[in-house]
Amino acid sequence: MAAFLKVESGVSMRSRDQVPARAESFLFGCELSASTPTFTFKVDEDDGFEHILAVQMVCLGEGVQDECNIVEAVALNHLNKEIAIPIANLKLTCQSMVNLEHFDLQPPVSFRLKSGSGPVYVTGHHLIVHDDVEDTEESDFDDSEELDYDSEGSDYDSEIEEGMITPIKPVLKKQSLMS
Repeated sequence: MAAFLKVESGVSMRSRDQVPARAESFLFGCELSASTPTFTFKVDEDDGFEHILAVQMVCLGEGVQDECNIVEAVALNHLNKEIAIPIANLKLTCQSMVNLEHFDLQPPVSFRLKSGSGPVYVTGHHLIVHDDVEDTEESDFDDSEELDYDSEGSDYDSEIEEGMITPIKPVLKKQSLMS
């Protein structure tokens, strides 16, 4: 099952000393209802990539009845034991959606409609983190095209001289008459 991630200052779960990584982001969504009360998000664990499911919102769908719809996430805790925690308690006349910013999970993770008949939608992003070591030859950025903005005679200076970029000019403050 999924493991809950600890997010520290926007740094990936990788070591800070490792090579930089790039991530691909794909939309994720599932519908929970009386006919399909459970959805499990799984990935191929043998692909060598780090997968993160960033859940962002849980909301009620069209045609929902005015009843409590409780959604829970089922994942593994730090002791590698399965736990189920409620992530949303929605009711049409009270609260029709909830924002779950920074709710990142490692797959597999299951979402369950614990109470209510739905439809309830769970949405977010599936992030796939790639190591840049293997992908250096595929990089869109060519080192030979690098611009050096700090040295004399750089491409930036020549663009200013050619009139392509207007240099930033300081703003003059008006003198007050009360001196």
